[in-house]
Formats: sequence, C-alpha cells, structure tokens
Amino acid sequence: MKAKAFIPSVSFLCFWVLLGLGTSGLLQSDDADNELGRYISWEDLSVAKDFRRERNLKHDNGVGQEYLAPAPSNDEDGSRVIVVEKNGRGDSVTVQGAVDMVPEGNSQRVKIFIQPGIYREKVIVPSTKPYISFIGHQSYVGKTVITWSDKASDRYTNGSEIGTFRTATVRVDSDFFCATAITIKNTVVAEPGEIGKQAAALRITGDKSMLYKVRVLGSQDTLNDESGSHYFLKCYIEGNVDFIFGNATSLYRDCYIRSTAEGIGSIAAHHRDAESENSGFSFVNCYIGGTGKVYLARAWGTHSRVVYSNCYMADVIKPSGWDDWEDKARDSEVLFGEYNCTGKGADRTGRVPWSKSLTQDDAKPFLGMKFISGDKWLRLKTSDNKNSQWSI
Repeated sequence: MKAKAFIPSVSFLCFWVLLGLGTSGLLQSDDADNELGRYISWEDLSVAKDFRRERNLKHDNGVGQEYLAPAPSNDEDGSRVIVVEKNGRGDSVTVQGAVDMVPEGNSQRVKIFIQPGIYREKVIVPSTKPYISFIGHQSYVGKTVITWSDKASDRYTNGSEIGTFRTATVRVDSDFFCATAITIKNTVVAEPGEIGKQAAALRITGDKSMLYKVRVLGSQDTLNDESGSHYFLKCYIEGNVDFIFGNATSLYRDCYIRSTAEGIGSIAAHHRDAESENSGFSFVNCYIGGTGKVYLARAWGTHSRVVYSNCYMADVIKPSGWDDWEDKARDSEVLFGEYNCTGKGADRTGRVPWSKSLTQDDAKPFLGMKFISGDKWLRLKTSDNKNSQWSI
C-alpha cells in the first residue's frame, strides 16, 4: 500500500428516462438554475415509511422484531428503491446483486434498502452508476453488516498479490454516493508492522459522497479515503495503523475515531504530494479514544495535511503527536494542526515542534462545509444536525 510499513518503534430493472432531453424528475432546474439531483440531501438517506414496516414476533425467549420486505416500488420522493433481503423476500439476496440491477449511466437516485443481516461479499459500486444510496435501519446499524476478509498478501490465480487497494470489502468509484445505518467490515486482524496484512473495509474514489452513522471496522488501513470530496457525519471508524488513509478532501464531523492498537499505532496517513493539491483530512468535534498510543497522523505524502479541531482526545495519543515518515524534509512542508482540542491526549507539551497549534483564524478554513465545497453538492438543513453527539 504505502512506501513505508509501520514500525512500532517509531440487473435488471427498467427505468423510464426521457431520451434526447435527458431530463428526469430529479434533474430539472430550480429557480437558481441549479440542477436538482446534483447534490445529496437528507431524502437521499431515507426511504418511505412503507418500506420500513416491522412486525412483532413471539419467540420462546420473548418478543422480537422482523422486517417485512415489500415489493419494489418508487419511494415517496420519486427515486427507485431496491430491497436487499438475504432470505429472498426482497429484490436481491446480495448487496452486489442490487447494485447490478442499477442501469449504467443512471441519472436519478437509486436507494438500496439493506435489511438486517450479515452479507459476506465484496461490493463494487462502479463509476458508471452514480446517485446510489445504501440505506439500513437506524436501529440496526450493528446488525446490517457487509463483511469480507481480503488482505494485501492474498494472491490471484496467476500468483500475484492483490495489494492493499484491492482488499476493500466495499469499493465506491461512483459520484454522489451516500450511505447510512450500515456496518462495513474487514475481518483481517493485523498487528502493527505485520507484512501483507493491510486490509481495507471501505475504499472511496468517487467524488461527492456522504456517510452518515456508518460503522467502518478493520485494523490496518481500514478506510481508504482515496480521492474526491467526502463528508463523514457521526460515523464510527476503528483500526490500529493508518486506519484512515488516502488523498481525499474529507470532513469528519462528530465521529467516533477508535484506536484498537495494543502498542504504537496511527490514526491517519494523508498522501498530499504538492502544495497545489487541495486535499486534506479535517476532523471536527470528534471523539478520539480506544487503546494503545497512536499518532494523530503520519506524513505519507510530502505535503500531507491533517487538522483536528474541537476534538476530545483521550489518553491514547502519543505525546509527540505526529510522525514525518522518517523524512525530515517533510517537517517544513506538511500541515499538521490542532485547534481547541481537549482531553489528556490534547496536551501539546511533548508535540513535535513542526506541528502547529492553530488560532481560530488558522482553523476556520477547515471547520465548515467550504473545506469540501459542500455548498456545491450538499443540501442539508443545519437544524437536522441537532445533538452533536459522537456515534458509537
């Protein structure tokens, strides 16, 4: 995956499309001449109530709940809904099967409603299929799981290793993807420095994606936040080494970032290689906890950029805070900053001198939606972001 390993010492469905004009119900223009549908809203993260019917079942040990998977139909906002139910009562028994049902070049939102269950499969959302949502039930986030176990040292039939970038349980190459109330997991357990055990749960290369209350679980290289602009809101992300890595421009807000390291580990590894690249990871109002002693970030790229603002840091942060990938030349080029953070781990007494204690003015560009150009592709009412609590 990365040039330097971590060392502890340091379908088929028909969609009616108006041909020629290319205008669907979701892609008309509003009064401001903006194309509707070219953004993500809260409606893209929910399904109509008719799709969320439950019934109480009496079991020997009490009363439980079960989903009733309805026949496919259009959601109340006009988007298509495909139901995934592993027992065969939906439109597909697999998540990939549902993705395959979306037509190439679709121009309107397709919601894939995933019923509770463990889906043991690799899933790829190709770049030719934008506007896809993965939606679970908010009460069953931990019970709607997509899981796999590829690692970097696994081999193809020709004998070559698959490498880190092909290990992801879920890979999203499309634009305007969003997800909520699901768990994405890679079950490979890696110790820091263990060769070939890099194992991603999620890889995102598409642009303009939002994840809300999604759990991303793994150990080494859990989340490959590779490229594009992304918004992670109230997500739970765990791992031990470089478990958030890539060169995306991403805002992590109100997230629970949990280290599972037993010794030394690292949260982030950002791969910005030039001052002209407008990328970086910004963590705002996040909770940083777990085990071990971890770096806030390592400078995978020569101009790596990672900022933590208004975060609570438990006593899991290594006093030096940041790592330069054993390249002193990067010390003057990276932007590793902290602003208004609290907790024992936020004590900057022992920080490396080339990291920055930011002022409010310094931190301002990293605090809001402008950092990810969210005003151009997100339509979220701030009132819906009530109760800024870390997701668990």
